[in-house]
Amino acid sequence: MKKAFTLIELMIVIVIMGVVYTLVIGNFKKLNEKGKNLSLKNLREYLNSYPHKKSVELVCLQGCKNCFVVIDGKKQDNKIKNFLDESVKIYRYDFDLGAVQKEPVSYFNRNDIEENVCFSYEVDAKGVGDQVLVAYKKSVYDFTPYFDAPKVYNSVEEAVNAKQDLMTKIMQ
Repeated sequence: MKKAFTLIELMIVIVIMGVVYTLVIGNFKKLNEKGKNLSLKNLREYLNSYPHKKSVELVCLQGCKNCFVVIDGKKQDNKIKNFLDESVKIYRYDFDLGAVQKEPVSYFNRNDIEENVCFSYEVDAKGVGDQVLVAYKKSVYDFTPYFDAPKVYNSVEEAVNAKQDLMTKIMQ
């Protein structure tokens, strides 16, 4: 009759517990860090970290002072402060017209009061984000690649020229 565990059995249990502990603590750290390290460079990755079925969107109101996340059409209670300011500009790229600035849209809050949206960026269920150029401070972030991190340019003109060059190479 065997009444005790062998050394190998105990070692296997300790290794399994270590792996589980590492996975659980790693996920808790990610949850605690949400919003702390948010930047335009990692915006798509940040939004994809939220579990969603249809889409997840970052919406900024009141001159971009207050931002929040909308998951599958439902506003979350988390607030992201001081992510951007009102100097942010959003452009759509058009091959014939170049960069065309997007018009501001409205958002209706819980009290059905209309507020101007300073910035919004949406990612769908497949991880594909809005195809836009975002000018903020002295950089322009190109979110048009579907899955890659955004490319960073010094100006809107530089971004448009890079897009024109790429389109010209593709069409040849």
